[in-house]
Amino acid sequence: MINIKEDKRLNTLNHSCAHLLAQAVKHLFNDAKFWVGPVTTEGFYYDIDLNGYTLTEEDLEKISKEMKKLAKDGKRIYREELTKKEALEKFKDDPYKIDIINELPKEEVISCYTQGDFTDLCRGPHVDSVKECKNFKLLKFSGSYYKGDSKNKVLQRIYGVCFDNKEDLENYLQELEEAKERDHRKIGKELEIFMTDDLVGKGMPLWLPNGALIRKQLENYIYEKEQKLGYKHVYTPCVGTVDLYKISGHWDHYKENMFPEMKVDDEQFVLRPMNCPHHMLVYKNSLHSYRDLPIRIGEFATDFRYEASGAVKGLERVRCMCQNDAHLFVTPEQIGEEFKKVVELILEVYKDFGIKNYKFRLSLRDPLDKEKYFDDDEMWNNAENKLREVLNELKIEYFEAIGEAAFYGPKLDVEVKPAVGPEETLSTCQLDFLLPRNFELNYIDKDGSRQTPVVLHRAIFGTFDRFTAFILEETKGILPLWLSATQINIIPVNNEYHLEYAEEVLDILKEEGFRVTLDSRDEKLSYKMRESQIKKIPYTLILGDKEKEEKEISYRKYSTKETTTLTLKDFIKKINNKIKNRE
Repeated sequence: MINIKEDKRLNTLNHSCAHLLAQAVKHLFNDAKFWVGPVTTEGFYYDIDLNGYTLTEEDLEKISKEMKKLAKDGKRIYREELTKKEALEKFKDDPYKIDIINELPKEEVISCYTQGDFTDLCRGPHVDSVKECKNFKLLKFSGSYYKGDSKNKVLQRIYGVCFDNKEDLENYLQELEEAKERDHRKIGKELEIFMTDDLVGKGMPLWLPNGALIRKQLENYIYEKEQKLGYKHVYTPCVGTVDLYKISGHWDHYKENMFPEMKVDDEQFVLRPMNCPHHMLVYKNSLHSYRDLPIRIGEFATDFRYEASGAVKGLERVRCMCQNDAHLFVTPEQIGEEFKKVVELILEVYKDFGIKNYKFRLSLRDPLDKEKYFDDDEMWNNAENKLREVLNELKIEYFEAIGEAAFYGPKLDVEVKPAVGPEETLSTCQLDFLLPRNFELNYIDKDGSRQTPVVLHRAIFGTFDRFTAFILEETKGILPLWLSATQINIIPVNNEYHLEYAEEVLDILKEEGFRVTLDSRDEKLSYKMRESQIKKIPYTLILGDKEKEEKEISYRKYSTKETTTLTLKDFIKKINNKIKNRE
């Protein structure tokens, strides 16, 4: 989907259309006052004070009609530059514009734009005429606090989008509908995967039983792969002392992203934002020889990070998350091989999940702005060159992102393009020479000397939260059999005659380890079949007279109308094979 904010032409067009919206509103609501009307990735909005009035769908239609009338009239748009004194005089009756003007830097050029009988404070630029804004659509409206502060007045926010021609607009609106259908928040609610509640807190999702089943399958999947690669898994507390993060360096470099400290007795604790300090201490718990390395410590760990309330979004952007985290303690000579194994694991997982649209980003320190990074030029140069060498050896295409490194070392991020929305980072692998040094970690080398290990921080799924959101949107909630919360739904044709056999089949399938339900409600068969489709259950069994007599089952796969009949034994074998192969 196109990013309107980043497209120069569409940015200008949508900003101009926001002014057209404001002009139409002013015609219909004479006492309306306007705060800001920025362009967004999906179009534009304008925050409007309607003196306590709450908009309705009917109002939206009236505003749209008035905008079309104004666009047809085709008034030209003129720019005027003002001194601060002139601007304050011009907008003296609008407290919102006065506030904006007073907050502008002294050197800022103040300008306004006029179209017909409407003038608005604005930096611009704008299109030449309102006629260019005729292909628009008002999308929705909502309440919005002035300056985003709940203590302030509630304004009316109207959203819209504008394109150069009708065809582009219609295509975009269709993409928006597709995005709504794929929105993991909508799917999560329909399939009862997760919920949120302000009593728990913004950005604190609650995984419901269906979601917990899905997440457990993801955990089992990656745990199995990590075990085969020699990872040792641990459990560590989701809090740590302030001193722990002072030693690691996070307190100086990451404090603004952490929750506030909590005083307990004579200690200061914080909710942990990451797991590496804990894993450093796990490593330090015993003496290690070079023969023991690499040591791979993994954990499915709950972490807490501060996100602005306006940024939290379902499972995709949260304040409480579970990371698929691991830390690899290696000798300098092992860096290349272990980094290579991490990249190969990422590629293997992406293949299993059918993830194809991604790219590798090598995040490096900004050599011109070293303040936020650990100060050791030699360390940085060695680390960055080592990652480049491995990527080049694997013949993996990547691009370099200057200034995006962690404070302790460079990292490799995998940016994935989801079905809808902008690119996002799923997997990451970071090289770290600093934390082992800070925690005084060591191992006994071949010559008997004590050496400091190097650490690779890596997360294949990233967080289970974001990965689940990604998969839900990629599949529209139609999950593969092995990952589905409910794999099989049994429907007896008639409870009086077929329920007993249905219960017998239920017990056998449960004994086989399948996640299966029985719909024994006194509802019509067609209604129960439709419900099974709505829940996106992979297999629905229909059991009637023939199935009962022959000890068979008839099944229908999700989204098909074809019914297949098998012996129960053959059906079990078929399903087991599909789950084993993770088809």
